[in-house]
Amino acid sequence: MSTGSPFVIDAHQHFWDPSRASYPWMAGEALAPLRRPYGPDDLAPLLAGSGVDATIIVQCRHDAAETEEFLRIAAATPFVVGVVGWVNLEAPDVSGEIARLRVLPGGDRLVGIRHNVHDEPDPGWLSRPGVLRGLEAVFAAGLTFDLLVRTRELPAAIFCVRHFPGAHFVLDHMAKPPIALGFDAEWAERFEEIAAFDGVWCKVSGLVTEADWAGWSPATFEPYIALARSAFGDQRLIFGSDWPVATLAADYAAVKDIAGRCFSGDPEAERRLFAGNAIDAYRLEPLLRTDPHSETSP
Repeated sequence: MSTGSPFVIDAHQHFWDPSRASYPWMAGEALAPLRRPYGPDDLAPLLAGSGVDATIIVQCRHDAAETEEFLRIAAATPFVVGVVGWVNLEAPDVSGEIARLRVLPGGDRLVGIRHNVHDEPDPGWLSRPGVLRGLEAVFAAGLTFDLLVRTRELPAAIFCVRHFPGAHFVLDHMAKPPIALGFDAEWAERFEEIAAFDGVWCKVSGLVTEADWAGWSPATFEPYIALARSAFGDQRLIFGSDWPVATLAADYAAVKDIAGRCFSGDPEAERRLFAGNAIDAYRLEPLLRTDPHSETSP
């Protein structure tokens, strides 16, 4: 880990191996570059080159085996400080499943849960009674829930957030604005509506793959990040690389630069974006304080 410079957390990265598991969302020629293994040894030099100290691994598929594997990786990988995993929220004993995961190697690194909500046929999936019961168990366990939604699912996400005052939510990828198609007023209205809830943080992540992969410039993202800063303030925006998905459109260093360039010249806002807000949203402070691998603290 770096010393003598601000502590930096990448709060959204993935590992996978398509030779060992199925990832239906990777279908199609455009996503072919992603269909190979990506692991800690691939990411470590990119983190070192960009001054990133720690990461959070985020789920990719609906399979408890993936979460178990991510926890094992977290236990063995010094830079991984947290795991956002998956549980079946509609299962009869979500509390029991979370408890089972927490006693596994690396189980103390489970900081959140995510479901690929934007892939559900039902845009109201997050408002289903069974899902809400599952989320009760997630929040009772002190975990954060990542909202992987687009404009279509934002109304149900807003309903869900309103249903759980005091819970921690993180909106992934700024709810995926359709940047390549132009600024979308419906997305912006719903994005600002969910930002009004204090318990929701927002990841400045996943933007390059929502733009024209070959035609973007850093200025492309400035209106979106400016809106996010206006809506969420400097206290609830979180940097995430979305590596390796982002490599379809940009390298790691470019993604980090895009997130930070709108905050340059404001050291406190940068510190919040690149570490402090992730620590708050995912309650990372105890993990960072007790991490035997850590040579520094945020």
